[in-house]
Amino acid sequence: MTAAQTDTAGRYPENLYQAVQKAAAFVRDRLDGRQPVLGLILGSGLGDFADRLSDAIAIDYAEIPGFPASTVVGHAGRLVVGTIEGVCCIAMQGRVHMYEGLSARVATLPVRTLISLGAGTLIITNAAGGMHSEWQPGTLMLITDHINLMSDHPLRGPNDERLGPRFPDMTRAYDPVLRDRAGDVAARIGVHLERGIYIGLGGPTYETPAEIRMLRAMGGDAVGMSTVPEVIAARHMNARVLGISCITNQAAGITGEVLCHDEVTETAARIRAVFERLLRAIIAELRAELSPFDRPENQLDEE
Repeated sequence: MTAAQTDTAGRYPENLYQAVQKAAAFVRDRLDGRQPVLGLILGSGLGDFADRLSDAIAIDYAEIPGFPASTVVGHAGRLVVGTIEGVCCIAMQGRVHMYEGLSARVATLPVRTLISLGAGTLIITNAAGGMHSEWQPGTLMLITDHINLMSDHPLRGPNDERLGPRFPDMTRAYDPVLRDRAGDVAARIGVHLERGIYIGLGGPTYETPAEIRMLRAMGGDAVGMSTVPEVIAARHMNARVLGISCITNQAAGITGEVLCHDEVTETAARIRAVFERLLRAIIAELRAELSPFDRPENQLDEE
C-alpha cells in the first residue's frame, strides 16, 4: 500500500469501499467475462492447489491496485481464476498476514475483493499448530469456531454500510451447513477430519509452552497467525465460510521439540495430495448450489 492509499497511521485505506471496488474492477477486467462463484484462500504450503485450476488466469498481487504483497515463504502472492470440478473459482495463492506489518483492515482487502467479484462462499485453509498430543502432523481439522486473540480487528475504524453492518453477528462464523457437508464428503471418500476451535494470534513468534497451556484451557484445539481477520471480514460482507486447518506441527511444549517454519511447509507438502482430494470432493459437492454473490454495491462509484 502506498502512503496515498492509507491514512497517516497506516491503519486503513482512505476509503475502504472504494479500495475494494477498484481492486475488484481491475481483476474483473482481466477475467474475460468469467464469473467466480467460490473463493479459496490457500495457506502455507497449500498454494499448489491453485495450479490445479484449468484455463487459469493468474494475477500477481503487486499488479492489483491497493493489494498488499505477500512476503512469506510458501505464499506465492497471486490471484488465480480458473475452473475445477465444474466450478469457477478465484484462489488466493498465498495470503498476507498482520505480522508482515499490515493492519487487519488492510490485510483483509484481498478477501473483500474476492467477495466483491462474486465469491459468496469461501473455503479458507491454513497451516496450524495442534494442541492435542494425539493429533499428529498432517491431521486435518474442520474449524467449528474461533477465538480472536489478535492485536487488531479488521472492522476497527469507520464502517461503510455498503460493505456490511457496524456490529455483525458472529454466531455462525463458520457456516454449519457447509461444515456438515464437508464432514459427510470426508467420510465418504475416507479422509479423517478432526473438528475443533482455532485460536488466532498475531505472531510472528511461535507461542511459548505456557501460552499453549493457557490456550488449551481456553478451549482451543489449534493455533495460528491468520484466518480470523479474513473470516470476520467475510461475515461482515455476509459471505459463507468453510474453514479447514492442516495441523502441520504440534504446538510448543507438547513434544519439547523446537519449532520452525520448514516443518510447516514440509508437512503441508506431505499431506497435499489428501488435502487436494478433499478440496476437490467438497467443491464437487457444492457445485449445484453455487451462484455469483450479487451484491448491489458491486458497481464502482464515480466518487
